[in-house]
Amino acid sequence: MSSTLQRFYDAGYLHFITFSCYQRRPLLGDARRRDLFLTILEQTRQAYRLVILGYVVMPEHVHLLIGEPDRANPSVVIQSVKQRVAQTVIEAWRTQHPGAWPWRDSSGECHFWQRRFYDFVVWTDKKVTEKLDYMHENPVERGLVAKTEDWTWSSFRHYEFDEAGPVLVNERVPAKLGTRERQTWGGGQKLAG
Repeated sequence: MSSTLQRFYDAGYLHFITFSCYQRRPLLGDARRRDLFLTILEQTRQAYRLVILGYVVMPEHVHLLIGEPDRANPSVVIQSVKQRVAQTVIEAWRTQHPGAWPWRDSSGECHFWQRRFYDFVVWTDKKVTEKLDYMHENPVERGLVAKTEDWTWSSFRHYEFDEAGPVLVNERVPAKLGTRERQTWGGGQKLAG
């Protein structure tokens, strides 16, 4: 990987995040694991006071549309989610199956996720809508469900039916950082602190 990876944080931007399971394996192919992921995402959202505008959990990858958390930065948040999910799943696997976790690298290290993540900075309302539509349609495009609303592990039902899901979406809480006002997003609009 290139050591010149640049992340743009602390400017109040939205981030379209994508990360994948190790070797793009369907390690989230089980409904219980997807539920676990969402439980941990919600706990992390609360701990870091993160605004989540959208999400979809697919069998082998995840898309998130998030604001910048009040505590730490998006990299720390993603690392926390990934570590907690991996530790929980690998421990459960070891309890249920004698022997080692089957997905290891050549050094013997266990893996659940690919290293790093993709971060696209979202600047406009048009891009917000585009990214939400893309992530919500992903299960249909992949043939996992016939209708978008049938995929339980996305924020689509929040937007379409105003349903509360396992992850609080679009919490409208302005945040202040030091003496400088910081903007968080909600419903495609900036909120002043």
